[in-house]
Amino acid sequence: MGRLKGRGMPSRLGREPSRFGGAPRDERERSQQRDATQPWRAWYKTARWRALRLEILNRDGWLCQKTGVALVGKYPAPNSPVVNHKQAHRGDEVLFWDPDNLEAMSKEYHDSVQQSLERRGLA
Repeated sequence: MGRLKGRGMPSRLGREPSRFGGAPRDERERSQQRDATQPWRAWYKTARWRALRLEILNRDGWLCQKTGVALVGKYPAPNSPVVNHKQAHRGDEVLFWDPDNLEAMSKEYHDSVQQSLERRGLA
């Protein structure tokens, strides 16, 4: 059987608007959408967070509390430091700022193992 060449028939692709509500085109746009829907994300950009983050890294000796890796890398290196919330705060201000709910970990561990555990509801 021969192939249909579609000549004379208008393309139907691109006519319908996305059912997904405007998916972000890149990481910057994705971040902007998340900032708009999750106002607590702005807390990560404050001087108070930066000071608390440094306090936690010093308290934990700049070591990943899960693997023992020295957190000496610069973002986005696998051994760059991340300060993780042990219990997800989901916008709860008390949990967000609680030093006992924070721990130092490597970016590699955070972005793979920790995120996997959180998605499965195990962390």
